[in-house]
Amino acid sequence: MEENISRIDLGFVNAYLLQAAGGFVLVDTGVSKDWQKLENELLLRGALPESLKLVILTHGDLDHSGNCKHLQEKYGLKIAIHEGDYELVTKGDFGKRSASSLLGKFINIMGNKTNSPTDLFEPDLFLTDGQRLDEFGVPAVVIHTPGHTTGSISILTDDGGLLVGDTLGNFVKPVTGGLFVSKTDLQNSLSKLRTCKAETIYPGHGKPFAFNEFPAK
Repeated sequence: MEENISRIDLGFVNAYLLQAAGGFVLVDTGVSKDWQKLENELLLRGALPESLKLVILTHGDLDHSGNCKHLQEKYGLKIAIHEGDYELVTKGDFGKRSASSLLGKFINIMGNKTNSPTDLFEPDLFLTDGQRLDEFGVPAVVIHTPGHTTGSISILTDDGGLLVGDTLGNFVKPVTGGLFVSKTDLQNSLSKLRTCKAETIYPGHGKPFAFNEFPAK
């Protein structure tokens, strides 16, 4: 599994490169100020200029979607999101969210300040709950996991990798998401993820961790 999912550490946030049949799929893109670092990593790993089949966003926040416009304009890549975050990526509407942690409160304060009209973009594809990604060369399924945002998704690969965006994090230890538009939706999504047959969890922030370290709350 580890050889099929490669973490791109962009500092505060992660992007992940998934090995696909005949190429790669990128999950999340970091913030726009890290464009050069992301591009260099993708070139180094052979995903650019021609082998990157698709870019998928776990959700539309600018720290995950900030380089989508660059990838569209420079390389002609298609960006896929859940339609629940359409307003977020096209209008920068961070929305009203609640925070249950210091990190969540910080992100909540900074959210509207970091939105930039130059980073907004029009998505090319909408992904749905239960959709397979085999057509893009990745044996995996999309899981709609709203809570952090309305359109948050997770991706479960057939060999046990679970990419969860900001539904879970692991800066110091594995924790549940501390910033949400709906706490009820977040709790329901966490319950859904706990039933997955996964081995390793790949969070949007922090290091990957074993599925048996899934936080209790």
